[in-house]
Amino acid sequence: MFKKILIANRGEIALRVIRACRQLGIKTVAIHSTADRDSLHVKLADESVCVGPAPSSKSYLNIPSILSAAEVTGSDAVHPGYGFLAENYEFAKRTQECGMKFIGPSPHNIELMGDKIKAKQIVKDLGIPLIPGSYAKVKTENDALAIASDISFPVILKAALGGGGRGMRIISHESELRKSLSLVRNEVLAHFGSSDIYIEKYLNKPRHIEVQIVADQDGHVIHLGERECSVQRNYQKILEEAPCSFISDDMKSKILQDAVKIASSINYQSVGTIEFLFQDDTYYFIEMNTRIQVEHPVTEMVTGIDLVKTQIQIACGAKLNESFSDVQFKGHAMECRINAEDPETLMPYPGEIHDYHVPGGVGVRVDAALYNGCEVQPFYDSLIAKLIVHGDNRNEVINKMRNALDEYVIGGIKTNIHLFRKILKDPEFVQGNLNTSYLKRFLKV
Repeated sequence: MFKKILIANRGEIALRVIRACRQLGIKTVAIHSTADRDSLHVKLADESVCVGPAPSSKSYLNIPSILSAAEVTGSDAVHPGYGFLAENYEFAKRTQECGMKFIGPSPHNIELMGDKIKAKQIVKDLGIPLIPGSYAKVKTENDALAIASDISFPVILKAALGGGGRGMRIISHESELRKSLSLVRNEVLAHFGSSDIYIEKYLNKPRHIEVQIVADQDGHVIHLGERECSVQRNYQKILEEAPCSFISDDMKSKILQDAVKIASSINYQSVGTIEFLFQDDTYYFIEMNTRIQVEHPVTEMVTGIDLVKTQIQIACGAKLNESFSDVQFKGHAMECRINAEDPETLMPYPGEIHDYHVPGGVGVRVDAALYNGCEVQPFYDSLIAKLIVHGDNRNEVINKMRNALDEYVIGGIKTNIHLFRKILKDPEFVQGNLNTSYLKRFLKV
């Protein structure tokens, strides 16, 4: 087992890793920017190191500074959390070159599945359904027009190395495609360092289904069920639940089996997520996330398995024991991502927290790094907490989540808690009439 792990992240996920390490008897090192010196993950870690000024490019994305902190503190492993450097194969590679374990998949796996075009080619060879479109990067305007003509408009442009909804653009006709190609290329180049894009047929009402994968270093791969992530804003998830209650058991079984097949085909090792879109009784692979997901708690709640702890144990060489071969799925779970944002403009809303009160009760969980007097910084993502509830069925969970949202008090700043209160009272949501356009329709109403 590792003796000391440096956590290359901040906020609630850094705190989550600290708690998993404590259960395993592992010492922890928190890194932080100058703006985060009073953050809760810094206070609770065994050691802390400042790695740079407030901007993430100079601190949480500063690979030399982070690896120096790991070496100086004698850390024998690095946990990247999610976001920042979690899917940066260069960071994983350099961590290993420094003689430390990167807690995640191999650099090769990160690079391979991080390129969505390469990932699609792998999945195509496995015979798993893909959304019609290009299976290579689009090189010229004529290529783009030919592909769009073949699959018919509307289409969607996507970044080959992208994520988080950046660079995605829905195109309805030929003239719009001509105008948008160079704009999208410039946008994705600025965000991801590569201008490579590809084209897919735009699905107008898909459900977003993802499968949690766990794989050890001996080639054993299992799934821990699926999650529904269809409630999204600008392609970014804000509410997730498990299981998905609105697809047939037969279809669900096929999706789960194909997810395991994908992970096995690349000799994947660690936790990861295979993502699909589902529409008109057909599912399509879209991407693989080679890290722990923001929404991993809903899977933990329905399986009773600590995914972060498991991730660390696998990195130490642990095998998936017999308890994983007969996982029991119990009840239903749901997560609301609480953001510090103005509910009207949806713009980030940093500031000092006061009158902080978390909800409680059986099956209620809050993953956050907040406390009275702490500062929500303007430099980072606006996600400040995750509210997760578990119950026997979806209706019970909806009622529980309503109560928990009513109890949750975050004074001093504005949040999206009120938005969730409205969503959970919406008949369409309650009935499960969801797809990735649900929130856009709901906000219009």
